[in-house]
Parts: sequence; structure tokens; C-alpha cells
Amino acid sequence: MQILDGKKTSEDIKNEIAAEVQQMKANGEKVPHLAAVIVGNNGASLTYVGSKVRSCEQIGFDSTLVALPEETTEAELLAKIKELNEDDNLDGYIVQLPLPKHIDEEKILLAIDPQKDVDGFHPTNFGRMALEMETFLPATPFGIMELLERYKVETSGKHTVVIGRSHIVGRPMSILMSRKGNPGDSTVTLTHSRTKNLEEYTKNADIIITALGVPEFLKADMVKDGVVIIDVGITRVEDASNSKGYVIKGDVDFDGVSKKSSFITPVPGGVGPMTIAMLLKNTLLARKIRSRK
Repeated sequence: MQILDGKKTSEDIKNEIAAEVQQMKANGEKVPHLAAVIVGNNGASLTYVGSKVRSCEQIGFDSTLVALPEETTEAELLAKIKELNEDDNLDGYIVQLPLPKHIDEEKILLAIDPQKDVDGFHPTNFGRMALEMETFLPATPFGIMELLERYKVETSGKHTVVIGRSHIVGRPMSILMSRKGNPGDSTVTLTHSRTKNLEEYTKNADIIITALGVPEFLKADMVKDGVVIIDVGITRVEDASNSKGYVIKGDVDFDGVSKKSSFITPVPGGVGPMTIAMLLKNTLLARKIRSRK
């Protein structure tokens, strides 16, 4: 069994990007500029956006944090997005979700310029991904593909079972794993909350990618020997014995399933760190695309 170490891999990617940025500076080129928009005071969102800004500083990107109050109206946020779309100094930006309930998230995501949508959520980019064209891939699925590639996990002709059909992870994962190339060329089964007899699928899977959000859902008796496990789940579980009062659990019963796995991601330290690294990689791509014009 080999651990797919997202923490180490994400640091490797950041170092590679930092070296490329240094070369851009040496050549007198503009360095990538990423902005993050956050509305309100959601604690988890603030932490996540803060880590994105620190990562930008770490690798030499320019970064801008646009922090708007909770009471910001939809019209005011749309005006800010228009401003960011028209800012030639900016290569890409993200709007941190969730947004306050009085703002229509779909309307906001549709307003983002697809050429600056480094989260890869805009329908234009989603469509380009499905058609195997150059685009910004959603960061978490992109990170999973990068892990599979760097650890030389064989995916061609394999049966991949994806658990969860969210637009952020499950659905794009099912598309990426079935695309031509490496990683890819898999036969994919997309399962979800309405799937009957889920174990019939997981027991026959060569690769399982789970993004369900149910702690330790996937047990050892649900998988076959040699399976590759990608655990996207991340749930806080109360634990009085822990100094924080909780522990982070994935969708997979790690102790049991790891004994049967050929490769497995830990939680934390697996897929999570890769997400920010791939957001940075998307921003670097955005800069390169803009510099071609």
C-alpha cells in the first residue's frame, strides 16, 4: 500500500510554479495575479481564502483579497464582478462559496468571465473540459488527476467508481476519468444517494473516488484487494479526547480499507492540499493564455 501524499505533492507543485514565476520576473514578464472575493464572515471560508492569499505570496504571485460585508446586495456583488472582469491587471479570480442566502450563487457564477474563472465552475469551462479542450479544470478534480499522474497510477481500461455527483467533484471527476489520455481512459460508473446496491459497484471497482461527506462510510468489506482509493470527504467528528474537541474524518474507514489498497489518500493531507495548488496552476495558465493575445 502506498500513500498518495497530497501535502508533499502540493508543495512540489508550488515549488515548480515558484521557479517558473522567478523566470518570468527575470524575463521582465508580468507575474500572475489572483483575486479572491469573499462576502460575509463565514469562518471556514475566511480560513480557506487566507491560505490562498498566503500561497500566492509564497510562490511570488500578486494577490488581492476583496472582502465584502455580509449585507452586500446581489447587485453590488455583480458590479464588483464586472469590475474584476474588466481589470486588465487581473489574470483570474474566485468567488468563495457559500454566499449569503440573499444572493443567487448561479447568477454570480454565470457573471464571471470564463477566461478569468480559475475555479473552473463556469458552464463554458465545464463544457470545454467535457470536449477535452484547453480550459481551467475544477481545482479538486484537477488535483486528483495530478496525484494519479505523479504516482503513476494506472487508469487506462480500469473500472472507476465515483461516489457523489456534485458539480464541484463527482460529476467533473466522472468526465475527466473517462477522457482520452493519462490519467483517464477509464470505464466510469457514477453513483450517488439514489444508487441501489452500491456495494455491487464498489466491490468490482479498480479505482474508487468518494466525495460523499459521510465519515468512514466506505468499509473494507465493500472493496476488493488492490483497489485505488481517493477520499475527498472531509467531516468534523466530535471527539472529547482531542484537544480541539473534534477530529477530521474522510469518507473511508482508513484503518480497514488501507490494508486492501494499492494506493490511498489520507484525510487530512490527501486531496485537500492539492486543491489550492491546482488553483494556482490554473492562475498560471490564465496568465499564459492572456500573454498570447
